[in-house]
Amino acid sequence: MTPEIRQLAGAAAGLVALAPVYYLTEAAARALRVGNATFAPSPQGLAYLGAVALIISLLMAWPAAALGCGLPLAAAGSLFVLDLDSALGVAVRLPWAAEGGLPWSRPDGLPWAELAEPPGTMAGMTGLYALIGVLLVLSALLPGRLRSILSG
Repeated sequence: MTPEIRQLAGAAAGLVALAPVYYLTEAAARALRVGNATFAPSPQGLAYLGAVALIISLLMAWPAAALGCGLPLAAAGSLFVLDLDSALGVAVRLPWAAEGGLPWSRPDGLPWAELAEPPGTMAGMTGLYALIGVLLVLSALLPGRLRSILSG
């Protein structure tokens, strides 16, 4: 595989990973918020964050994939920080927003979120998207010897 094709495949893999990272991060933020509100442990939040961490670890091994996922996440995180109303306007147009949240359903069949709170709101407002996106971009910019041991 030529270097150009490898970089293009990495960028495509990063873009494909963007949706799971986005929605799993939002699910984690919501689960942690519910745990905090009910003053109870949130094992679901930990599980969702663990899944995000696994995906991010794999992306960090491939700089083009890290950039493909990290740049849009950093942009989304920045939009939430700089202009919340515009960010919510974009988030309400995402897939599954009309159903009230995430691409999987809760066991009780209720939506994950109020329709006025589109997917991404909680993770965006808490800065999780900005943090994850910046970490992915920085990992792609590191010299090869400092990157993940998974990169070979």
